[in-house]
Amino acid sequence: MIPPVASRFVAGETEAEALDRVRRLNEDGLGGMVNRLGTHHDDPWRVSADAAAYRELVAAIGETGLEGAVSVKPTQLGLDLGEDVFRRCLESVLAVASDRDVVVWLDMEERTTTDATLEAFEAFAPSYGDSGLGVCLQANLKRTPADLDRLADVPGRLRLVRGGAYDEPRSVAYRDPERMARAYRDVLERAFESFEGPIAVATHDLTIIEYATELGECHGTTLEVQMLMGVRPTVQRELASEYDVDQYVPYGSRWKRYFLNRLTENEHTLRVALRALLGRGDRASGAPSDRQYPITHGASAVDRRPRTAVARGSAGGRRSRRAARGRPRRSRHR
Repeated sequence: MIPPVASRFVAGETEAEALDRVRRLNEDGLGGMVNRLGTHHDDPWRVSADAAAYRELVAAIGETGLEGAVSVKPTQLGLDLGEDVFRRCLESVLAVASDRDVVVWLDMEERTTTDATLEAFEAFAPSYGDSGLGVCLQANLKRTPADLDRLADVPGRLRLVRGGAYDEPRSVAYRDPERMARAYRDVLERAFESFEGPIAVATHDLTIIEYATELGECHGTTLEVQMLMGVRPTVQRELASEYDVDQYVPYGSRWKRYFLNRLTENEHTLRVALRALLGRGDRASGAPSDRQYPITHGASAVDRRPRTAVARGSAGGRRSRRAARGRPRRSRHR
């Protein structure tokens, strides 16, 4: 049983609870991106169990007609046991998901897993990318611009995050928050110039969402916005009236570590989470330095909504989501 203090950020311990969360999100106009919590499995039985759970999950999402996707971690599907194990488990999930039009996202973990993750994406994208395979890139890694060029002609979906969740050395990653923010904008520009979409921007920073929207409209690219469960839920619902918004929905018995990580991985997440837990809502006053979350100074999300909002039913609207899965195209611009 997950206590109320954690249930704001974790859907539950069972698949049924995760699906119920997605169902309720759909009623509010949002999609759900479900993750069974777990990482770095070195036990073949646990790897097999999680792969089977994901097959059951994507089948249930497809059969119930929910607007949902799944997000898997490579080390959860056996990467620590070998790339062959990881690819075998991943393909078993993709085969079920493809038959049911459910998107599968590959999360990005530590830098030591990046090459294996991208290589698996490249291997499966010709067969599954057009029907719903996506991969995540972290803007804080200095290699990411080259990775964007590498993937520009590969069919599939792209998720861009600021990064910083892993303690990477300065030789390979930006550590300064301002430099990371600049890197995020740089990779957004590069991605929208090189990819026809869909591109997902995973952030709670409305200034970044506004910037991504402007880039999407300039290049005619389908844009998705992805946010965490429990962080600014009111803002998420308001944004969903204008954008295609997916909420990350974690579940499973290993929720304690995830919950603690959410509270401690950086000061911005901790500040917003504590405000939520204290019942101060999405618009409680914050310190002037809290620029990562611009709706903390009393302004309404409607008032602060990005100026170039994409209309519902257009290329970036929710009604276009399944249509956009048909053949997301990518082309390299020189």
